[in-house]
Amino acid sequence: MLYDVVDDPASHAAPELRGAYERALADVVDAHGVERVAADSGVDEDRLRALVAGDDVELTVEEATAVLAVGADRDAETLALELRDRLLMGMTTGVLDVDTLAAETGLDISGQEVQQSLEGRRTTTLDELAAIHRVIAVRNDR
Repeated sequence: MLYDVVDDPASHAAPELRGAYERALADVVDAHGVERVAADSGVDEDRLRALVAGDDVELTVEEATAVLAVGADRDAETLALELRDRLLMGMTTGVLDVDTLAAETGLDISGQEVQQSLEGRRTTTLDELAAIHRVIAVRNDR
């Protein structure tokens, strides 16, 4: 669900992708209510209100998938696994290794940290996800 929030991620900058992720999350909160989403996702109500208001809220991929799961037919863990699978498949088809991916994101993270993010062994922010997602999309758009 986060992976496909825009039709052509390669044509968007990482901050635009993050914004699209946040709009998708805010839509879930709008549809189901702050209290229910907070209770079901474990994300604090104040942070969800700030998200809906368009304020800068630093969410992790795990928090985002927990929010999305409230409005989906799959649980948060399944959504996170699907996201990581899509990213890994994109790396494969784009012939992209983790060190190159880390270097091209513009983030201050190593190839090992990218690998850990893709495996779900590292807490990953939506900013990091957007940067990783964009690099993979650009590589596959060539």
